[in-house]
Amino acid sequence: MPSPHVCSGATLQCSFGAAPSVLNVLPTHRAMVGGVPAATIMDSIPVANVSPFGMCQSAANPTVIAATAAALGVFTPMPCMPATPAPWIPGGAPTVLVGSMPALDAQATLVCMWAGVIKVVQPGQVTTLVP
Repeated sequence: MPSPHVCSGATLQCSFGAAPSVLNVLPTHRAMVGGVPAATIMDSIPVANVSPFGMCQSAANPTVIAATAAALGVFTPMPCMPATPAPWIPGGAPTVLVGSMPALDAQATLVCMWAGVIKVVQPGQVTTLVP
């Protein structure tokens, strides 16, 4: 079964984040899914597209390292600021284009520089099949 396409308002989760986040898609391509902007693999910009995930618990995050050192070695999570230097990695064959870019599907992943893996929990739209 094909994976649903992701759109603005999708719920995201980082493997080192304490809370879920939301994908923000700007309507630059004018392609809509269920009345909201459709996402592409390039919708990976921190804060503009990928909102923070509460507190970051990655031991690779420099702010967590500094806070832990200041607490004399007691692990101290710090506020999340996603660091996503590359686009989403498609989960399937990118057969649908949105404004010349591959559409983002719900199986895609996004890598954070601080060792986290961001996944789509809920794509922001669902398809209902009527018999």
